[in-house]
Amino acid sequence: MAPPDSQAAAVADSVEVHRVTALPVLVLNVHSSCNCRCVMCDIWKTSEGRALQPSDLEPHLSSIQRLGVRWIVFSGGEPLLNRAFPELCAMLRLQRIRLTLLTTGLLLEKYATEVSHSFDDIIISLDGPERVHDVIRRAHGGFRLIGAGIQAVRKARPEFHITARTTVQRINFRHLRETLRAAKRLQFNGISFLAADLTSQAFNRPLVWPIQRQNEVALSITELAELEAEIEALIEENSGFVAESPEKLRRIVRHFRAHLRLEEPEAPRCNAPWTSAVVETDGTVRPCFFHEPIGNLRTQNLAEAINSERAVEFRSRLDIGANPICRRCVCSLNYRSSLVR
Repeated sequence: MAPPDSQAAAVADSVEVHRVTALPVLVLNVHSSCNCRCVMCDIWKTSEGRALQPSDLEPHLSSIQRLGVRWIVFSGGEPLLNRAFPELCAMLRLQRIRLTLLTTGLLLEKYATEVSHSFDDIIISLDGPERVHDVIRRAHGGFRLIGAGIQAVRKARPEFHITARTTVQRINFRHLRETLRAAKRLQFNGISFLAADLTSQAFNRPLVWPIQRQNEVALSITELAELEAEIEALIEENSGFVAESPEKLRRIVRHFRAHLRLEEPEAPRCNAPWTSAVVETDGTVRPCFFHEPIGNLRTQNLAEAINSERAVEFRSRLDIGANPICRRCVCSLNYRSSLVR
């Protein structure tokens, strides 16, 4: 048994290892509501319309600078529902931070000028070719609005980088190649695919979905073979337009297999809790979308929240390979400096 002094030193060393001194990536949920009613998400069910204001962000600019934040993603809800987004972006641009807009695309045409001046790139949710996308999003004409928005942004800033993100689930899994082709027709610069989250309490789910609700989004055993064939055909058709490697695309199949208990879930490589954080509109700070809060910006600055006693203890105890939440993660972050252009 180690002497008491050695034990104390070991504890101190562990704390320092898990104390974050650099936070390259920050996700800001700048509006709590959404203008889509997606079948795989419950954010739109919120009765509140909270928006992050410049006065909410201003006290944390020094922490953002001190932590060396290099990339901020505006998320939500729908970020463009926040009328103050140009002012928020202007504050952050003074810090020379890359700003990404994660959006449904429904308001992109309306705010094309402001978006083109405020952000460095855009990620738009695209869940299929027109008929499939609009069914999933439950937003009539949503696909056409995305196309008009892209054209409007490109008119204001021709070189603007715009990519699509598709959430794979029961309604669209047979249409992944069609989605790829639709993205090309809409003049996206690329597309990424991820599996639908089925079991977490993220995305405004006060409780884990009941089995019946999960099954509305998940795939059945008989559908798995079709998904696997579609993924392999997508890999064959891809010529560099899809962000994921073949191995990552095949993980989507394994995610749905694990949900049906046909194999053990396997956590992806991830360092999000040590390199990023998510800030919600009420000030809640999380290490990622899926884990419990570690602080709140209404009572702490960002640096204090990131290194609160709860945060350091969480990171020191987290075994990503064994953690049940991590093992079912659908959108992990394995940060590398090359992620920031």
